[in-house]
Amino acid sequence: MAEKYLSVTALTKYIKRKFEVDPHLGRVYLTGEISNFRPRPNAHQYFSLKDDKAKIGAVMFKGAYQKLKFQPKEGMKVLVVGRVSVYEASGNYQITIEHMEPDGVGALYQALAELREKLEREGLFSLPKKELPRYPKRVAVVTSPSGAVIRDIMTTVKRRYPIAQLVLFPTLVQGDKAAQNICDNLDRIEEMGNFDTVIVARGGGSIEDLWPFNEENVARKIVSMNLPVISSVGHETDTTIADLVADVRAATPTAAAELAVPVLSDELLKIKEKENRLVKSYVYQLERQKQRFARTQESFVFKQPERLYEGFSVKLDMLVRRFQQEGLAIVSGKKEHMIEVINKLYLQNPSRKVEQSSQQLTHNRAQLEQVIKAYMKQKEIDLGRQIQSLDILSPLKTMSRGYTYVTTPDKLLTSVSDLEQDDVVTLHFSDGEADVSVNEIRNKTDESEEK
Repeated sequence: MAEKYLSVTALTKYIKRKFEVDPHLGRVYLTGEISNFRPRPNAHQYFSLKDDKAKIGAVMFKGAYQKLKFQPKEGMKVLVVGRVSVYEASGNYQITIEHMEPDGVGALYQALAELREKLEREGLFSLPKKELPRYPKRVAVVTSPSGAVIRDIMTTVKRRYPIAQLVLFPTLVQGDKAAQNICDNLDRIEEMGNFDTVIVARGGGSIEDLWPFNEENVARKIVSMNLPVISSVGHETDTTIADLVADVRAATPTAAAELAVPVLSDELLKIKEKENRLVKSYVYQLERQKQRFARTQESFVFKQPERLYEGFSVKLDMLVRRFQQEGLAIVSGKKEHMIEVINKLYLQNPSRKVEQSSQQLTHNRAQLEQVIKAYMKQKEIDLGRQIQSLDILSPLKTMSRGYTYVTTPDKLLTSVSDLEQDDVVTLHFSDGEADVSVNEIRNKTDESEEK
């Protein structure tokens, strides 16, 4: 009974095998709207295709995705070619896309619009343009060696300006390798470094034929060129990225050659006209100088040269007189000032001041002597008075009236209590001293008690 049941893996492999062998699913053409698109750089892309009623998972491997000439976006309607298969791990069926292009507009037109938008945001179209040299000596031409383009350019340059040297750099102008070949030749031109102008040219064709001139690397190389670049790609109605970034755009290869070089005969005619104008101008200037020389010869400077100095002589006399007058005025002013200073000095004569100071000194000295004498006399009177006062208060004066004082060798005795019987004391008189011995001591307190 269990043999009738299949595993999930076996069933999934069976269904996957059915998808792979079905001829209708091996190459499927679908149209739908991109959904759940999240760009993954340098990797496989996983998203969905849907319409109003259904949705299918889609995978686009890195190799196929890198060949796209436009950038897929969420919600974009596309046309895809691929095969339908089953992814065993999840059991979901999906379409593996091998080719994809926008629905409603070709992939190349979409890629061209996106590249133009990108380069315009970067400002490559609005960069300052380099001026073309007026008289180029060597012109580099980047185009195919066969075809009408190079013949038209050669014919036009030979007719207009045969002294210019044309150097052809044979270039692929169509196909997958053309863009790189264009860049390589532009690099060679810059490395050689002896060219004045570069012409990048190609005849008309479809957008696929002109596509190398819409490649980003070609556009950036033209922008980085140090030489001015003239672009003439396709017909007048065709506009490539190379035309937009070039310094000058020409509608046709013939027009490019006409822009690159002038007309030699016209330039020679202009040179001849300028030569004639220069000669006429020189003759006119020479004539004017001759007339001026003639007038100068007739001038009084040469016929009567002394008149040249008359004005200076008169002016010199006037200046001399003015100098003398101003000098006298200055001297007179200085004299008056000197007299005024002398008078001031006389008034400030130091001898008079010395005499006055001497008289004042004598007077002050006499006054000082009088004051000193009066002061000394008063001091003598005061001293006499103080001597009398001291004499009155002197203990010698009192002792002369019969008073004495008693001392021992080591102290002054002021009371009988300081004495003891048989003590030897000294009596001091106004005219001498006497040593006495104490025989008896009588105290006034004891006498009063006895009474």
